[in-house]
Amino acid sequence: MSTLIPIVNHSHHPLPAYATQGSSGLDLRAFVTAPVQLAPLERALIPTGLHIALPNNWEAQVRPRSGLAIKQGLTCLNTPGTIDADYRGEIKVILINLSNEIQVIQDGDRIAQIVFQQVEKMEWQLVENLETTQRGDGGFGHTGKI
Repeated sequence: MSTLIPIVNHSHHPLPAYATQGSSGLDLRAFVTAPVQLAPLERALIPTGLHIALPNNWEAQVRPRSGLAIKQGLTCLNTPGTIDADYRGEIKVILINLSNEIQVIQDGDRIAQIVFQQVEKMEWQLVENLETTQRGDGGFGHTGKI
């Protein structure tokens, strides 16, 4: 069963769609009036022309496309970028060029993917101590390289 999400498409591109039956994400396309050049380590905010209205307790996550990352060195900053249920502005993607060459984003290029996730609301419970675990406060590589 699918959840219906209202969408406004100000671009001339087709709506995002699942590429395969097993796809988790839908590709987002650049909606630009002129090519955008990104020099190495340069970033840009790329519009998509899309606006959505998510149901309460849902979020949309904007994530990099693996092919774009490995082939051109382009990835998303603030990954995953969260679109909250009450946001109604245009979906835009923060791209960065991590390659050593200028990369060009053309109108219609698939620049990122969007994944939808239900979000459960939590409440804080103030306590004096947390229960102990085997891991404890170990993190940031504490288990070693192998």
